[in-house]
Amino acid sequence: MNVAQIFENNQKWVEQKLDLDSQYFERLSKGQNPEVLYIGCSDSRVTAEDMMGAQPGEIFVHRNIANMIINTDLSSMSVVNYAVNHLKVNHVVVCGHYFCGGVKAAMGSAGLGILNPWLREIRDVYRLHKAELDSITDEDARYNKLIELNVQEQCTNLIKNEDVHTAFEERGLQVHGWVFDIASGKLIDLKIDIEAIANQYLNIYKLS
Repeated sequence: MNVAQIFENNQKWVEQKLDLDSQYFERLSKGQNPEVLYIGCSDSRVTAEDMMGAQPGEIFVHRNIANMIINTDLSSMSVVNYAVNHLKVNHVVVCGHYFCGGVKAAMGSAGLGILNPWLREIRDVYRLHKAELDSITDEDARYNKLIELNVQEQCTNLIKNEDVHTAFEERGLQVHGWVFDIASGKLIDLKIDIEAIANQYLNIYKLS
């Protein structure tokens, strides 16, 4: 893409928005009140606002390779804290996608330099579900299942986060696990039982 073309596109976009609503940007500048924190993959083919049909100000977005929630990652932890405690979002979504390059790379044995510590987290997901995944003989089906299980494990990491767990208990914050099917354009709700995960975590915490 020609960088100069980006600025021309931006100017056309501004003009289109102002033609429809002369106060559009003035209203945007006054603040945000999103209902949803969306945690997705950095993949260039997956854009949260487009696939959800959302407008600016409706979704607070965080993206990284393979939509990971790692408690030592200050970037994602800061986003979660701000969205949950300050913006008071009512929903947190972890959204993976089929044909995810990060998950695919984690399934291989090749060294990838600085990516290795990040991919190790996905490899841990494989280790946790090794028996189930190894029983799937079709490689693509196994790949897609790992993508779904990775979303499930990231939702588990979320509900173990103190800010999220407190909001879940005190004000009914909802956590969702989704997958975006690039081949069809459809969002798939994995229907993860977050309450069961939260209760399991709470019971372990009480016993420790």
